[in-house]
Amino acid sequence: MRVIICGAGQVGYNIASYLSREDNDITVIDNDNTAISKVNDTLDVKAIVGHAAHPDTLASAGASDADMVIAVTHTDEVNMVACQVAHSLFNVPRKIARIRQTSYLDTAWSNLFSRAHMPIDVIISPELEVAKAITRRLAFPGTTNVIKMAGGMVFLCGVMIEQECPLINTPLEQLSNLFPNARLRVVSILRNGEVIIPKKDDQMLVGDEVYFVIDKDQIEQTLDTFGREDDQARRVVIVGGGNIGMSLIREIQETQPNVSLKVIEKDPKRAKYLSEELEDVIILNGSGLDKDILQEVHIERAEAMVAITDDDETNILGSMLAQNHGCKRTITLVNKSTYNRLLSTLGLGAVVSPRAITVSTIMQHVRRGRIKAVHNIGDGAIEAIEAEASENCSVINTPIHSLNLPPDTIIGALIHNGNIVFPSPDTVIKPGDRVIFVASREQARKVEKLFSVNVSIF
Repeated sequence: MRVIICGAGQVGYNIASYLSREDNDITVIDNDNTAISKVNDTLDVKAIVGHAAHPDTLASAGASDADMVIAVTHTDEVNMVACQVAHSLFNVPRKIARIRQTSYLDTAWSNLFSRAHMPIDVIISPELEVAKAITRRLAFPGTTNVIKMAGGMVFLCGVMIEQECPLINTPLEQLSNLFPNARLRVVSILRNGEVIIPKKDDQMLVGDEVYFVIDKDQIEQTLDTFGREDDQARRVVIVGGGNIGMSLIREIQETQPNVSLKVIEKDPKRAKYLSEELEDVIILNGSGLDKDILQEVHIERAEAMVAITDDDETNILGSMLAQNHGCKRTITLVNKSTYNRLLSTLGLGAVVSPRAITVSTIMQHVRRGRIKAVHNIGDGAIEAIEAEASENCSVINTPIHSLNLPPDTIIGALIHNGNIVFPSPDTVIKPGDRVIFVASREQARKVEKLFSVNVSIF
């Protein structure tokens, strides 16, 4: 497949890195020479310097033969025009655009992106996707990550293992004996920055972040089993009232109307705007690093504090201060990947990466044959892959123990005839089954080949 990626920032770079592993013809466009040099030096793709929305630049990138344009520059208008030019002049079949400005996404203007006006096939709003991800974490207290899979029948959940966890030092193979009715499978462990795809004799240790695939109806019960008896978030403090903050407030009000919200916003004009736009939300003008402000919002009584300003350092320090003042749980937005190893040592709660969420969301719309979804966890070190077994792929009608799976790979669950199956070594995958794999980044491509994957856009 020929793909043009407009934008060589963190999101564009990661998408190019992922797709370049799959024998695709990838071209990256950016007007930043340094960003393009990094792409040329580190990825097996074509990269050109130029304005992504200009017809001559798109022509140089091969738009006349492209199957897809993914526009993820830092400017909404460039992304929109790039898709329009790709459609009108080059007839590119599929166009995906990242759009941040919420006014473009207002339902009152939904006709804007129709084929008759500005034909963009998929709109990705990082602010909205991040808001949804945070809301899921608030809905399941005690989780560091919650990913819906197989149409919501199963979830991939992450939890931190603390001293109170009764399962510490217990071999994973004993979990089924200890909890015979539990419908879950531990599929990965993040330990001191390293990834473990567990075997049956592996154990969970204090400080591990453990991911498991679970029946949606057993999440709360299982969190209790892991010693995560966190209180449901009824009082939430949000630090940062920008676009993500606004999206989060509206998402919470829509899905969790019983939650009481307080917002700390540093910019007085923005704080005034929020107070005029939002109902039943207390808005305070000040800094989330000001102890007087934290006392004013009674941070010690809050079940959760969400730090989502546009400054990573403020978010990290604000979460640490909130915990120091007695807040039970924090969710911290961090953009820079350079902090990844440090964060695990700080004892923060859930950490949210807009970049990782945006990349995962976009990759779900880049359908690759029988691969229906790909989710990055552990900052991309692990990939959860949802695939459909076809009549002629190599995995069907063979017991799992005979599949010769790549190392660092585990089958978490499969959906057979509408039922969730947590497979044993003797389980046989049948045509039409939805299979959820978890694999290290290095082995993910080999897993996809088991399904005879061909990259396609339909």
